[in-house]
Amino acid sequence: GEEVLSSTAVLYGNEKDLGVFALAQAANDLATRGAVPVAAAVYIMLPPYAYESRLKAMIEYVERAGSAHGIQIICAKAETSPAINQAIVYVNGMGVLKKEELLRSCMGKPGQDIVLLKWIALEGTLRVMREKEEELSRRFIPAFLNPIRQMEGELFSVDELQTANKAGVSAMHQITDGGILAALWEMAESSGVGIEVDLKKMAIRQETVEICEYFHLNPYQLTSAGSVLIFAEDGEKLVEKFQKEGRQAVVLGRTTVDTARVILGGEEKRYLDRPAPDELLKMYESK
Repeated sequence: GEEVLSSTAVLYGNEKDLGVFALAQAANDLATRGAVPVAAAVYIMLPPYAYESRLKAMIEYVERAGSAHGIQIICAKAETSPAINQAIVYVNGMGVLKKEELLRSCMGKPGQDIVLLKWIALEGTLRVMREKEEELSRRFIPAFLNPIRQMEGELFSVDELQTANKAGVSAMHQITDGGILAALWEMAESSGVGIEVDLKKMAIRQETVEICEYFHLNPYQLTSAGSVLIFAEDGEKLVEKFQKEGRQAVVLGRTTVDTARVILGGEEKRYLDRPAPDELLKMYESK
């Protein structure tokens, strides 16, 4: 009585744990659809000059993450290509669910609360840290950087999303490319609703603020796998459930009958633009 659902994630970069970020994206995406992630296939493409030890480390990282979250790595393949100068990781995640329990991000309705699970720019902060760790170590003290490293434990949100699903939410959408502003646009566009959210309620860690200021990045347009937008009839009740489990969550605003996408910031009111390129691209363009 169950069906199989698949989700893919493709990332590029220089991090040895790049596959962990891709696996988290795929697993969380399955969970936002109501599925339980059970397996994943991993494909890694490396530039010709990459050492074998790097490949071994990348596979070890992703297998360790899969084991920790009950996801079996059923296939791991790798090859080199002279056409690239950074690693590319492709993860195809697979999950199971009952047909009647399938959720889609287009299932939001007017008059619902918009809940943010966890913090904005979560994944992006970690990946900037990976790419620029040496530079950051010269700028910030270890006491500042250590909590950022610990944020990796927040990348997988499968358990929290199962809690949300049991609470009877309408739609869920993981925050990835383009950050929370892109995710808000995509959810509103697919559901055919308007939104009104408070910019000041978007939870952000101080470490993210400092790093984004240092590199001139916009945290609201920075990828955030592990963080999820949720449309629910009673957002405060859902937030209370998350907080009882020790999870960060907040109600950002409401969906509306019209199609206006309004962002409030104190007395300022502006309208949401179409999604822009993710700010993480600047890390690679500067190389």
